[in-house]
Amino acid sequence: MRKYDTYKDSGIEWIGEIPSHWEVLNLRKRPFNFEVGKREQTDLKEVVSIGGEHIQEERFFLENLKFVSLEFFETAKNGKIREDDILLVKDGATIGKAMFVDRLPFEKMMLNEHVYKIEANKFFYYIIQSPETQYQFWMNNQSSAQESITSNTLKSFVFCWPSEQEQTAIAAYLDRKTAEIDELIADKKRLLELYEEEKTAIINQAVTKGINPDVPMKDSGIEWLGEIPEHWEVKRLKHLTSIISKGTTPSTVGKEITSQGDVRFIKAENIVNNQVCREPENYIDNETNEVLSRSELHEGDILFVIAGATLGKIAILNNDFLPANTNQAISFIRLIDKSSRVFLWYYLQSLTITRIIWLNAVQSAQPNLSMENLGNFYIPYPSTEEQQSIVRHIENECASIDVKKARTEKLIELLTEYRTALISEVVTGKIKVIGNG
Repeated sequence: MRKYDTYKDSGIEWIGEIPSHWEVLNLRKRPFNFEVGKREQTDLKEVVSIGGEHIQEERFFLENLKFVSLEFFETAKNGKIREDDILLVKDGATIGKAMFVDRLPFEKMMLNEHVYKIEANKFFYYIIQSPETQYQFWMNNQSSAQESITSNTLKSFVFCWPSEQEQTAIAAYLDRKTAEIDELIADKKRLLELYEEEKTAIINQAVTKGINPDVPMKDSGIEWLGEIPEHWEVKRLKHLTSIISKGTTPSTVGKEITSQGDVRFIKAENIVNNQVCREPENYIDNETNEVLSRSELHEGDILFVIAGATLGKIAILNNDFLPANTNQAISFIRLIDKSSRVFLWYYLQSLTITRIIWLNAVQSAQPNLSMENLGNFYIPYPSTEEQQSIVRHIENECASIDVKKARTEKLIELLTEYRTALISEVVTGKIKVIGNG
């Protein structure tokens, strides 16, 4: 990489030296137009309304869309999105997320009040993305209860400004280089998906067919299960348990959930990657736990999400999370033979059972699974000794895949860091790209 011939002190600690002929500006000196939109309470779905949640990975995330009426859009003075606009999230935990509008997925689109629209060039978009700029946005929020890029913050942040010819060359260079890096990252992410699919296939094969490829098979008598090893049984989940039940929302008995307390209150959001996660932290007091004693959890309980978007998520509760209780979105399954819980945990997260879960899910305001359907799930059931062999096989095979996943995730992290560093060095003039090709 080439350097510029001469440099000077920018006068800004986090920028350092810049090429001698570059300037340090802010939006008070370089008056790019910026504005926000508004929202409207309407049932009309005529014009898409974009908020911060709709800007992810530098592009539109077109799920859970909101709308405004066509009349509202046409009479609005600000917030209409056009091609070549820069969109910048101004409020909330994701302030600083940005995208450059290469094209509009809808003919008419409007911003709500949580996103800035900036009318500037592609070079300025890379300035917005740079860590030097992001640092300034977050530095101004250290003492604020609600993260926000105020108009004063936006006007005051400082940035490097080369000639127009250099801006064009830098933007073209970064377009090309970031596209190359993004494609590499996308390839690695697809590889991660393949690793997950491989793990799913390993689990599904082991818990439904066993690990001996030469074992004689028989018809299970269950259409969606197909053949199973000849010496296995088929049992219903309810016949393997001492209890299958679910919790209750404390508010239904006049009680509250708090951020601190005596007894952990586990919700569906606490089950992530088939493990219990401490976040979010929710608690009830001992008195509430006594009122809700029917759903007090025990060590080794299998927790199964039976309602909502994460239907089918599953975890085994260990002693670290006790005492604990749960709500009506989670079923707890207490086995008679606790030695089977890891085998059942794997089976209940298998592809076979996932398909059945969603076939049985009752579609109402949100997907849910009845306690009756859960208890009636058919379980291909080998001996305890074979269950343990199957579990060891799954753990060994998945551990090998997890090593490959970890290496790929590290590579994604390094590529992401390289991308950020490249943008930083180019937009602050540490690297000269004009004339480099």
